[in-house]
Amino acid sequence: MTHRTEKDPLGERQVPADALYGIQTLRAVENFPISGLRPLPAFVDAVIWIKKAAALTHRDTGRLPVHLADAIVRAADEVLGGQHRDQFVVDVYQAGAGTSHNMNCNEVLANRANELLGAARGSYAPIHPNDHVNMAQSTNDVIPTAMRLATLATLPVLLDALDGLAGSFAAKGREFDAVIKSGRTHLQDATPIRLGQEFAAYGGTLTRHRAKLGEAAEWLRDMNIGGTAVGTGLNAEPEYPRRMVDHLQAITGLVLREGTDRVQLMQSMGDIASMSGAVRSLTLDLNKIANDIRLMASGPRTGLAELNLPAVQPGSSIMPGKVNPSIAEMVNQVCYQVLGLDQTIALAAEAGQLELNVMMPVITHNIVFALIILANAIRAFDQRCVRGIQADAAQCAYWLERSPALVTALAPKIGYAEAASLAKEAIATGLTVKELVMQKQILQGRELEEVLDLRAMTELGVPGGKGVPGGG
Repeated sequence: MTHRTEKDPLGERQVPADALYGIQTLRAVENFPISGLRPLPAFVDAVIWIKKAAALTHRDTGRLPVHLADAIVRAADEVLGGQHRDQFVVDVYQAGAGTSHNMNCNEVLANRANELLGAARGSYAPIHPNDHVNMAQSTNDVIPTAMRLATLATLPVLLDALDGLAGSFAAKGREFDAVIKSGRTHLQDATPIRLGQEFAAYGGTLTRHRAKLGEAAEWLRDMNIGGTAVGTGLNAEPEYPRRMVDHLQAITGLVLREGTDRVQLMQSMGDIASMSGAVRSLTLDLNKIANDIRLMASGPRTGLAELNLPAVQPGSSIMPGKVNPSIAEMVNQVCYQVLGLDQTIALAAEAGQLELNVMMPVITHNIVFALIILANAIRAFDQRCVRGIQADAAQCAYWLERSPALVTALAPKIGYAEAASLAKEAIATGLTVKELVMQKQILQGRELEEVLDLRAMTELGVPGGKGVPGGG
């Protein structure tokens, strides 16, 4: 026997005999052959957590017989332990709200629980996917709860990766503190800066974003489970929401709260949109950092060549010896993908109507996918690029001494107009600013050294400021 016959309100269908899923899952697979993408593991886990917590809650209250509840819990634990993962087969792009994914989970747990009790797959007795596994639940409160759980459970991976990269930038900031280089604004020469200051600032930027992600996560801790169909709680016992949150905390280890307004939590995807917005802001800065590193490593002969990046692979199939900034390029591509995911989340979050946002499946997939790929990209960037970056101090000094922007330190002494004239002459003659100052005897001796002290130019203050005329 290769198939079994199952029935639902639309009729009968032949389901593969060895499938743990059932007829409603089969219809979803047939209806949505869209991407070949199956639900992310975090989304599966989140729904199964809810089903396990519900069985425990109903066992506590006596609404579900102990032997039935225990069978559902055992089936859930098998899935959470890594078994039966191939049975979650509904495409990411599916019917609104996530009914198909919810029923996929209900059917898998019901069939496996019945097996544990000695019944056949597809019998749905003594445990029925709707009556028992989905007891006191609706897709409309299961999926919003699951999307928040999945996001909260995935976020620590990103936070850990951020901690690592921020720490590596801070370490490089200390390592490169003595390397003085030309700053650049508008991609033009600007006043000196220490390479260490640039890298320390990158680390500081990531640390600020980590804090913002933590703030965004707070909104996600309010659970709307118990709201059932429209947030009002029809068919859920009064103690059900509180007990569910208690069990979910124990199962997941996450800090969760019972939502005070389950209608609001069902209507609005604002908390997920806020998290996505925080991820977007991080992504914009991360992309900028990767671009900076690519630019400073450009060369090795016709670019800036201030940084040497670890060589991770040959850079060309035709040009021997070419090595590219491959890891930073990967980061760029991931950042562009994450920005696209955020745009999808924004549009889908806005598309909610009245009591429900039916776009939850794509919102859930995109926010969890964004967290995963961004975390992986950051970890690779940290371990395979940033930690191995070396500074070319000689190249940094070479560009700096030729920078006409060094006249900025002279402006308090000789005025803006004369300093600008000096910069123009330096560019025209190819002489350095210091060579021109000495040639013209504008400053001499100790005063010259103090005013054109490159390290002093990288700190707050006026180099050689003791001789600054009043009003300078």
